[in-house]
Amino acid sequence: MTFTVSSSNSLPITSIRDSILALQAQLVEWRRSIHQKPELGFEETITADFISRKLQEWQIPHQTEIAKTGIVATIKGESPGKVLAIRADMDALPIQEANQVSYRSIHDGKMHACGHDGHVAIALGTAYYLSQHPETISGTVKIIFQPAEEGPGGAKPMIEAGVLKNPDVDAIIGLHIWNNLPLGTIGVRSGALMAAVECFRCIIYGKGGHGAMPDQTIDSIVVASQIVNALQTIVARNVNPLDSAVVTVGTLHGGTALNVIADSTTMSGTVRYFNPQLEQFIGERIEAIISGVCQSHGATYDLDYWQLYPPTINHHEITELVRTIANEVVETPLGVVPECQTMGGEDMSFFLQHVPGCYFFLGSANPERDLAYPHHHPRFDFDETVLSMGVEIFVRCVEKFFS
Repeated sequence: MTFTVSSSNSLPITSIRDSILALQAQLVEWRRSIHQKPELGFEETITADFISRKLQEWQIPHQTEIAKTGIVATIKGESPGKVLAIRADMDALPIQEANQVSYRSIHDGKMHACGHDGHVAIALGTAYYLSQHPETISGTVKIIFQPAEEGPGGAKPMIEAGVLKNPDVDAIIGLHIWNNLPLGTIGVRSGALMAAVECFRCIIYGKGGHGAMPDQTIDSIVVASQIVNALQTIVARNVNPLDSAVVTVGTLHGGTALNVIADSTTMSGTVRYFNPQLEQFIGERIEAIISGVCQSHGATYDLDYWQLYPPTINHHEITELVRTIANEVVETPLGVVPECQTMGGEDMSFFLQHVPGCYFFLGSANPERDLAYPHHHPRFDFDETVLSMGVEIFVRCVEKFFS
C-alpha cells in the first residue's frame, strides 16, 4: 500500500488539548538533547540520568538501574485500581549520522536512527502530564524506560527483574515513531504487528586445493552457494502460503585467492515470521537442508542458530482501546491504517507475552521537509509534530483505560 502526504507543510489536523500542545517545545528540546548523546544498548547512562533528573524534578517516584540502565516510574492516581504500563525504548544504533542539523550526534559512530529519542520524549511528556493530572488515573501507571531494544534486548531482563510486578501490571501499551507511514497517520492492528527474529551463522568445511584441480577438493563455496539457493525453498514450499515468512542470507564469505578453492565458507542470515507455530520449524528445516547438501558433497558444517525476539502480537481488547483513541486524535483523510505490519522485530513482544497490550505505529514521515528517510539510515529523522501527538494518544489511552 502506498501513502502520500498533503502538499501543504502545515501540521496535520489533530485533536490535541492545549495543555499538551503547550508541552511541544519542551518535547522537542528533550528529544534533541537525547538525540545529541546517543548510547548503545545497556550503555544508556547519560540518557538514564537525563530521565531520572526530570522525574526527580517532577517528584515522580522511580527506580533506576533495572537491567543495568532501565528505569520504571510509578504514577498513582487519586484512587486505587488497575495498573497500566507504558513502555519506551531508549537505545541508539552503531551508525555514523549524516544529518547536518544543530542537534546531530556528538558521539562518533552512534546515532538515534530509529526514533527511540522521540519515544523517550513522548514518555517523559506523558509522565509529566499525568503527574500534574492525577485525577485522570483511577489506579496506577507505570512508565518503563527500556534499554537495548536494538539488541541484545532489554525487555526480557527487565521483566525478569520484576517490572511487571509490585504492583502487577494489567495491561501495557507502547508506540513506535514510524517513517514508513506519513505524518498524521497511526498504524494499529490486532494480532501480529511485527515478526519474530531468529538468526543463524554457519561454517561450511570442505577441502581446499588448487583452482585448476577441483577434482582433488571439496569446494566449500559451491556447497554454500547451493545451500543459499535451497534455503529459499523453505518459504516457497514448506511454509503455508497464507503465512508470511522470510529467510535471508545476509553474508557469505569464502576464499582467499582467485586460484585457490576455499577450504571453508561462512554464511549468516536472519529468519522472520508472524505465526508463533513456526517457532523451531524454520530453524529445523534450515539445519536439515544444510546437512543434506553438505552430505551430498562430502562436506561438514558447524551451525549456530538462535532466537532473538518472538512475534509482536497485540491483544484484541487493548488494541480496540488504542484504535478508538487513534480515531479521535487523528482527523486526516488517511487517519488510522488498520492492517499495518512489518517483518521488522521488536522486544516489546516479550511484554505482550506476559500481559495484554498493544504496540502501534505513529506516522512521522514528511517528505516535503526531507524527513522521510527509512529507519536505520544515516540520515533518518522525523517530523517532531508527532511528539505531542504521541503524548495525547498515551494520555487518552490512560483516561479511557481507567474509565
